[in-house]
Amino acid sequence: MASKTTLNAKNLEALGAARLAELLIDISTGNAAAKRKLRLELVAEKSPKDVAREIAKRLTSIANGKSAITWKKRKAFIDDLQTQRRGIVERVGPHDPAEALVLMWRFMGLTNPVILRCQGSDDDVFEVFCAACGDLGKLVIAANQKAELLVDSIFEALCRNSYGQYDKLLPDIAPVLGASGLAELRRRFEGIVKDVEARAQTNQKNTKQSTTDFVRGHADRRTLHDAKRALRQIADAEGDVDAFIAQVEPNIRRIPQNAIHIARRLLAAGRPADALEFLEAAELEEDDWDRIAWQDARLEVLEAMGRTGEAQEFRWACFERDLSAEYLRAYLRKLPDFEDIEAEERAVEIAMSDPQLLAALQFFIDFRSPARASELLVKRYKEIDGDRFEYLTPAADALAASHPLAATLVLRAMIDFALSKARSKRYRHIAAHLATCAELAPKIEDFGHFETHDAYLARLKEHHGGKQGFWAYMK
Repeated sequence: MASKTTLNAKNLEALGAARLAELLIDISTGNAAAKRKLRLELVAEKSPKDVAREIAKRLTSIANGKSAITWKKRKAFIDDLQTQRRGIVERVGPHDPAEALVLMWRFMGLTNPVILRCQGSDDDVFEVFCAACGDLGKLVIAANQKAELLVDSIFEALCRNSYGQYDKLLPDIAPVLGASGLAELRRRFEGIVKDVEARAQTNQKNTKQSTTDFVRGHADRRTLHDAKRALRQIADAEGDVDAFIAQVEPNIRRIPQNAIHIARRLLAAGRPADALEFLEAAELEEDDWDRIAWQDARLEVLEAMGRTGEAQEFRWACFERDLSAEYLRAYLRKLPDFEDIEAEERAVEIAMSDPQLLAALQFFIDFRSPARASELLVKRYKEIDGDRFEYLTPAADALAASHPLAATLVLRAMIDFALSKARSKRYRHIAAHLATCAELAPKIEDFGHFETHDAYLARLKEHHGGKQGFWAYMK
């Protein structure tokens, strides 16, 4: 049973309305965002129309803002945005969907100027507008706006889609637009593309370009990019994969990410052979970030084509390349009984002999095989790179309970590296590692040819006794 002093709604209600009001006034003093939230609630009690007017005033104020949104102001600003967004959806929407829709269009119109005012990362601010885009789609349906009126609003929005804030809008409202509405949008954006490309051809013939021509050319490239993105979204809404492909320039279709997007749409359209052709044409670099997504897409396509044997060979190749536990599991699941045991043993041999110790260690941890990970570390302990704490720390945590000797070797590698290289910023962490080694020592039945904890500690004091910063943490 919760204590009467626990901070929850029931206990706060017991304070009574008068005392709660006093507390809210006290808490909101000096907090503009809290005051606006409270005022919105008070206005809501009066009438939904007054709430709409209050939100409209605040949106105008935000739109007129010029000051930078620094990381210190970020939390309060996001809270303010969320207050206005929820007010539109929860306070105005249920009573007047049409008015709520107008306000939400204004809210979404803040995206570009607000993002430009953000200093540093704008991801958390952008997430608010992404959520608002979902609200916008629902309000369009609730307001029952006519398709011909909606086309103008959608067109203007997609022309201002600089950060992709409207990317999820068309899928939500395509049924409202209907075939005729989507066709009208497509016609308008195709017109923009035609005009921009015609100007580009004219500029190419003009050998002497003024500064104005250069600036206009840059703006045209941005416009062309946004128009083609809109046409791809319209093609998706219409289910026209060929129209989508047509808006991806031939010279960038070989980029893995673009090839994957095209292939997945072709696969959904029941054209796996065409999908495979695009995937095979992709130009993958050795360390390409999209490699895993490309591999997954290729496997889906091969399975859809009934080429299961080739898919299995590819899964094994993916495992061998990156020692991927996920691909190995998928490979084993599709093998007949008993064959999976032999294949797993072969995979273990490959991992054990892999020249990259940390890759092999990560594989055994991911494959939930701590015994193999322990065996690997004991056999190849001299190869442990104590500098790679981002791999070694979680590995030590995973092995501590069941294989304390292996965990100790990992911890010692990080301790030795930091002390030998005098990495003083890590002293606090390796002091904790040494304390963990002391806790694990009694659980180790046989240290074998490795030093006992006492012998290891004595060696540290002999070789690094002068590093007072480290030993101070040990005290």
